[in-house]
Amino acid sequence: MDQLMVFAANHPLLSTAWVALFVAIIVITVMIKMSPVKQLSPQELTFQVNKENGVVVDIRTDKEFKTSRIIDAVHLTQEKANKNDFAALEKHKDKPIIVVCTAGLTATKVANQLMKAGFTQVSLLKGGMNAWVGAGLPVAKK
Repeated sequence: MDQLMVFAANHPLLSTAWVALFVAIIVITVMIKMSPVKQLSPQELTFQVNKENGVVVDIRTDKEFKTSRIIDAVHLTQEKANKNDFAALEKHKDKPIIVVCTAGLTATKVANQLMKAGFTQVSLLKGGMNAWVGAGLPVAKK
């Protein structure tokens, strides 16, 4: 313990950075657990689509969507998402909605917007399309 105190006294910036990273990890973990938007694995997504008639909403670019996508996914452009234009999804308002992006990072914002727009069961694919392809699950290609 004495060595830790000596290190912290000799390297205050490095010690502060480590403490800040530790606190950030704890805060992010708590926020994820408390969020009404749940993160699903590729297997859980498959279950929601097959058993609960879930709808996959792909928010990637047009080029990425046309190259490969989850079968029966609905494409929602970033422009429409930014304008809260969810008219194409209104008929699915009471079904489970799973938002998919490339790596699972940008889907959180759109999922939160969908929750605010009145969609009751919104979740996102943890790891995005990268996780889906990494799990060896099928994709549709045009």
